[in-house]
Amino acid sequence: QVQLVESGGGLVQAGGSLSLSCVSSASTVSANTIGWYRQAPGKQRELVAVMSSRGTTYADSVKGRFTISRDSAKNMVDLLMNSLKPEDTAVYYCYVKWSWNAYWGQGTQVTVSS
Repeated sequence: QVQLVESGGGLVQAGGSLSLSCVSSASTVSANTIGWYRQAPGKQRELVAVMSSRGTTYADSVKGRFTISRDSAKNMVDLLMNSLKPEDTAVYYCYVKWSWNAYWGQGTQVTVSS
């Protein structure tokens, strides 16, 4: 069973920055897709940023503010979040998909106060 462990969430004021990290217990070198999703209260889980063979995709709402990066040697994927807004408040989930299965992390809470 693969484990994805996120860290770096917390409380920040609007305009501030946070960096999230996710470490996989399995090698991510061959992962097809790796990235981040989020789910706000009462809303569906949505894509934030992912990296795949098609390139890097960002949600329109975070373009220019968030940056995803990947370190396959360390089996890690990071999300740098700048200029945070209250509407970015959500539980952020790491996601990794291999050809044989896909996994989610347990989630980390990000709260942006106005």
